[in-house]
Amino acid sequence: MVASNFRILVVEDERDIAEQIARRLESEGWEVRQVHDGLEAVSEARDFAPDAVVLDVMLPGIDGL
Repeated sequence: MVASNFRILVVEDERDIAEQIARRLESEGWEVRQVHDGLEAVSEARDFAPDAVVLDVMLPGIDGL
């Protein structure tokens, strides 16, 4: 298992997919937060300071490219 202090941000506009990814990562011990558009991702990345980001490419607001 991963140490529980590692953080990952899931950025995915398809909520069902984001939830599946988050559940799997949480089962491995990650602290996970989800957002569903590019603008939210920028704000949450600043506040949450994740160690890693799972980033969808085609997002509303600002895309993942």
